[in-house]
Amino acid sequence: MRKQIAAANWKMNLNLQQAMELTDQLVNSDIHLNEAHQVLLGVPFPYLLKVKEKTDKIPGMSVCAQNIASTKNGAYTGEVSGEMLQGMNIEFAIIGHSERREYFKESNDVLASKVNLALEYGINPVFCCGESLNVRESNTQNSFVEKQLKESLFHLTANQMKNFIIAYEPIWAIGTGKTATSDQAQEMHAHIRSVISQQYGKEISDTVSILYGGSVKASNAAEIFNKPDVDGGLVGGASLVANEFDTIIKSLKK
Repeated sequence: MRKQIAAANWKMNLNLQQAMELTDQLVNSDIHLNEAHQVLLGVPFPYLLKVKEKTDKIPGMSVCAQNIASTKNGAYTGEVSGEMLQGMNIEFAIIGHSERREYFKESNDVLASKVNLALEYGINPVFCCGESLNVRESNTQNSFVEKQLKESLFHLTANQMKNFIIAYEPIWAIGTGKTATSDQAQEMHAHIRSVISQQYGKEISDTVSILYGGSVKASNAAEIFNKPDVDGGLVGGASLVANEFDTIIKSLKK
């Protein structure tokens, strides 16, 4: 079975005390992860080491950076490099989140650089892709997402793509009042896997974990995760509530 992953994205939320309390609630819950399960906590940079101290005690649970710089080092005030993350033994980083694309205008080429540097420093990318409302309404979502994948990932070798993590974000279904169905999630996940298969072959595409990132909640996680090409979720607001995220983790395929 491909890795089934519940990835939290805390974004720019929680003070230190709140972050530690939430971490304690999660690590002390009755979560039982098998070898196919992975829990990632995408925490703000200042909390990475403190949260890591606690998650290191839990097999299958790891911290995850929310971003990584597109350059190795230099005069880039406020940026965090792959070398810095490697030095803290951070094994995962979110790359290309829709908010980074929209607010910080990160292009597919910039994201390709970030992916390269993450891999160079032994960091596993959680690569985000997805379309906006106008793209979905024009029914061009498949070609749009395919372009994101090709321009940011398809320079990688088959070995680098093996066991890769991709998160599909239907931006049009986040905070718009519109809802993506589990069937719509499956449809895009299957398309993403077919695009990867065309480039790298079915054997590689079958190892890629594709997460769904469209307003996953405790109430809908099981239905979404049950779809054959959905391998878990990238969870925003619901990951800030311990019992919500606990239920989401328990909804992963067994």
